[in-house]
Amino acid sequence: MIRVGILGAAGYTGGELIRLLLHHPETEIVFANSESNAGNLVADVHEGLYGDTALRFTSEMPFDEVDVVFFCFGHGKSEAFMHAHDIPERVKIIDLAQDFRLLPAKVVATQRPTPEAHDFVYGLPELNKAAIVKARHVANPGCFATCIQLGLLPAARLKLIKEDVAVNAITGSTGAGQKPGATTHFSWRNNNMSIYKAFNHQHVPEIRQSLAQVQGSLTASIDFIPYRGDFTRGIFATEVIKTDVDADTIVNAYKDFYKNACFTHYVDCAIDLKQVVNTNKCLVHCDKIGNKLLVTSCIDNLLKGAVGQAVENMNLMFGMQEDKGLKLKATGF
Repeated sequence: MIRVGILGAAGYTGGELIRLLLHHPETEIVFANSESNAGNLVADVHEGLYGDTALRFTSEMPFDEVDVVFFCFGHGKSEAFMHAHDIPERVKIIDLAQDFRLLPAKVVATQRPTPEAHDFVYGLPELNKAAIVKARHVANPGCFATCIQLGLLPAARLKLIKEDVAVNAITGSTGAGQKPGATTHFSWRNNNMSIYKAFNHQHVPEIRQSLAQVQGSLTASIDFIPYRGDFTRGIFATEVIKTDVDADTIVNAYKDFYKNACFTHYVDCAIDLKQVVNTNKCLVHCDKIGNKLLVTSCIDNLLKGAVGQAVENMNLMFGMQEDKGLKLKATGF
């Protein structure tokens, strides 16, 4: 059994991670850390887990008792945490924050990493599986970044991204985290839509990094407009690329790119969000209209966009079947 520790276990990602690991056949949760909830039953906070576990939150962090630890922190906290705490080198780390997603100036095997010097592998299995298998530290991709990259990577392999790409994507309210805010309040979110961080979203740099990795270089802009949606979970994205390459060539390239992917699937017909909600899947579809390629991609932001992909990475890091504990059914009806 893989012994697991979870930091930041009281939030949405922490709750979803606990849900997955309780039903994973090869894992044991040793501790679920939450300073503010220490001593409380996990099921009293994550109420969907009543009857599944008697686990309690703890303020303790016995790193010497675990094989892997998941960081379910807010962005910017992982670096500070690793500098302030001693985590044994043998303990693998999967970080769900954005602190170490970008390539460092220098790769350094260290328990005191900085954005400029670290050894975190970018944890998108469809792109970096071979490196993830060998990794000690993995930086889990962002939710928008996962959905958008999986829509664009096959086009990058074809070297189609020569001009600016128009990207629109809408996300559910869980993408904003569990802490209440003005734009997560029911009376504001219900029957409403809005944009935020247009052309300046924090996930764009990691998207550009992956596209450049596959295409060889990237000078085009990724013009990304994110939307807040009137639903709880999921991301639905469209990506528009200008190209004269014919549709058959493009579709065949997409199918070839994902032919061995465990969770990402090219679909010949139009896709919709309910096909992926509650799963670790990403679905991708292409339409060619004139000289424009319209790519549609969708994921569950809490699963393939967060902890589902984190468990997928854990499986790879420990030599297990990639989909172990992740055979989940979509809530299509």
